[in-house]
Formats: sequence, C-alpha cells, structure tokens
Amino acid sequence: MTNPNIFTSEVSNQIIDRINKLSNESPTLWGKMNVAQMFAHCNVSYEYIFTDKHPKPNFFTKLMLKLFVKNTVVGDKKYKKNNPTAPPFKISDQRVFEKEKNLLIENIIKVKDLGENHFDGKESHSFGVLNKNEWNNMFYKHLDHHLAQFGV
Repeated sequence: MTNPNIFTSEVSNQIIDRINKLSNESPTLWGKMNVAQMFAHCNVSYEYIFTDKHPKPNFFTKLMLKLFVKNTVVGDKKYKKNNPTAPPFKISDQRVFEKEKNLLIENIIKVKDLGENHFDGKESHSFGVLNKNEWNNMFYKHLDHHLAQFGV
C-alpha cells in the first residue's frame, strides 16, 4: 500500500480541509485526547524536525527505536487504534484549539513548501536517515490516523 503524497498541494490541502471540519467539541471515536490535544500531539512531530526542543536520543535509545519502532512509523501500513504513545507525544494538559490548529496547518504547509527533495536523505531525530517515501509515510499516516480518530 502506498500512502498519498503529503508533499503535493492536492493531498496537503485535503488534510487541511479535514482539519477545518473539526471543532473544539468534535467527539473522539477512540482514545483519550480531545481535538486541541490531538492537534498539539501532531505538532510534536514537527517540533522534532523544526526545533531543538527535544533532546536527541542516546545511541542505545536510537538503536532501539530503529529496531522496534521505525518500520511501524515509516512503513506503508496504517496505524492501529490505541497504539501506545511515546512520552514526548503524550498531551494531557488542556490546549488552545485555534492556536494548535493554526500551528498544525502552518507545519503541513511548511513541509509541502519544502518539498520531498528537501526531506529525501534527511536525518530523522529518532530513526536516522530517511528517504522521501519514509518521510511521506510518517507525515501522512500520523495525520490521517488522528483525523480518522475524530471522524474526518
């Protein structure tokens, strides 16, 4: 299975349209997060790429991530519902819906504008060097999974 290409305007706009269908009151179909928390959770992925907010994992942790997590995150298969969440991605405090939503949309647009060639061969914080397809899978699958969590 191949995921839609998040680096294209068509697919990134489809994702943004789905985001715009959500409100602060949109009910979850599974999981514990509300919509604002889900947006903040999705934004963590972009913090890893565009900021130094999160320390790099040590050699052992990075090896474990590559061996046991990488294929789930960057492979073609969809995520299962209620998979465990890594601690930096857990959002339990209340968040501001519009702020998190706008930041997520900005991040999606930034990735699309940078393009797949920017990411092809770029090192991931946790998984080492990834190709453009692996980056696409990581971006698209995560967004698709959580938007489906809220029925859009």
